[in-house]
Amino acid sequence: MPTARDEVLPLLLRLGVPESVYQAGGLPARSPVTGEIVAELRQATAADAADAVASAAEAFAAWRKVPAPRRGEFLRLLGEELRTAKADLGRLVTLEAGKIVSEGLGEVQEMIDVCDFAVGLSRQLYGLTIATERADHRMMETWHPLGVVGVITAFNFPVAVWSWNAALAFVCGDPVVWKPSEKTPLTALAVQAIVERAAARFGGIPAGLSQVLIGGRDLGEVLVDDHRVALVSATGSTAMGRQVGPRVAARFGRSLLELGGNNAAIVAPSADLDLALRGIAFAAIGTAGQRCTTLRRLIVHSSVYDGLIPRLAKVYATAKIGDPREAGVLVGPLIDKGAYEGMQAALVEARKLGGVVHGGHRVETLGGPEAFYVAPALVEMPAHAGPVLRETFAPILYVVRYDDFDDAIAMHNAVGAGLSSSLFTLNMREAERFVSSEGSDCGIANVNIGPSGAEIGGAFGGEKETGGGREAGSDAWKAYMRRATNTINYGTTLPLAQGVTFDIMG
Repeated sequence: MPTARDEVLPLLLRLGVPESVYQAGGLPARSPVTGEIVAELRQATAADAADAVASAAEAFAAWRKVPAPRRGEFLRLLGEELRTAKADLGRLVTLEAGKIVSEGLGEVQEMIDVCDFAVGLSRQLYGLTIATERADHRMMETWHPLGVVGVITAFNFPVAVWSWNAALAFVCGDPVVWKPSEKTPLTALAVQAIVERAAARFGGIPAGLSQVLIGGRDLGEVLVDDHRVALVSATGSTAMGRQVGPRVAARFGRSLLELGGNNAAIVAPSADLDLALRGIAFAAIGTAGQRCTTLRRLIVHSSVYDGLIPRLAKVYATAKIGDPREAGVLVGPLIDKGAYEGMQAALVEARKLGGVVHGGHRVETLGGPEAFYVAPALVEMPAHAGPVLRETFAPILYVVRYDDFDDAIAMHNAVGAGLSSSLFTLNMREAERFVSSEGSDCGIANVNIGPSGAEIGGAFGGEKETGGGREAGSDAWKAYMRRATNTINYGTTLPLAQGVTFDIMG
């Protein structure tokens, strides 16, 4: 298998990324696959970020005038370019984020899907005609482009989350300034090169419609604090969201926050255990546990516990860990040393509380000294407490027992985050209750599938400490537009609402 660097540089060349941006700079780009530094990037400054926002504001003045179906044509072309680049961009995702090959390709497919979604949306940005109490009047709502959209993304979905936001923003008439994670800058540069090819084919795209800022926290702070950025869409930890949300609100801007997820699945007595086993395994160990929708808590009825957990432990013990480029590998590396240390700290705490840990150790024979491969950890806990109540961004699945369905739902909802959830059952009453208002308190509630693996057709996001934002699907486009209510009087009198009279002498 070639070194990561030997693969990355030709990929960047084929994807159209200028050599000048990744061959001399102060930000090292490291592949978690081998632990090696594969490029050195020039970092933007806070002044560069301010200039990018100014350029985006100018682009907005022009792009908002382009009819929405024409904006949809740009998204169609972008989807075509992504199809052409899918193999190379997917491979770059694998090398920079550590995802297995099918997941890297799947992430790019998600980008293609959301572009297709946005093309259809370009002719469906509907307002309403509203019944009015005044004769000879018409009342309606109109949706207008919002303004500059700042997008801050995390390492675990280095390109798909940008597309969820950018595709909708572009079709709604908004420019995008993107600050990707410092851990995955190369994929962002590749996407920008792809966007520029689509823009060249479209013709007439205003400069500044799509921009990327490579660097650290100071760049994100510019987007958060600049009043010209109408919407900040930020994906990351709940701790990050606690800072972003109030700062954007202080200037009366909008924020769309996609934050932590401490997702659970309940396995009921009637569950199809073969189905549950597959759903649990993918949701818990896919992407090495580094999804916001990763399954982190498993709440199992006592009557099926002994029939499920030994089988699950066997899956954990036999799942192939290794270089994500290799066929058959299911678990690639953690993103970096910090993720590994966070995982080990959580396991130490679990053991102190009486948890029985299966796996969780570092596999030191894989990668170099700066590559962190781990065996997924299955942790049988005596109580729903301690680290079980927090999200650790690593492949740890805590297992607890339950006897009463009410208690299972109470445990399920007894955490700060409220992103995704699932129930495995063949009992219709349990299933319907779980998705009702008194069941799961999450933004995503599934039955007989795991909590991971969302489609772009459904609005993605969660409640409570997950932030409350929604991306893709449904009416999420409204976050990228502003609504105006219009009343038109086509009569000769001026009746007032609510029967108010206001007679003046003329």
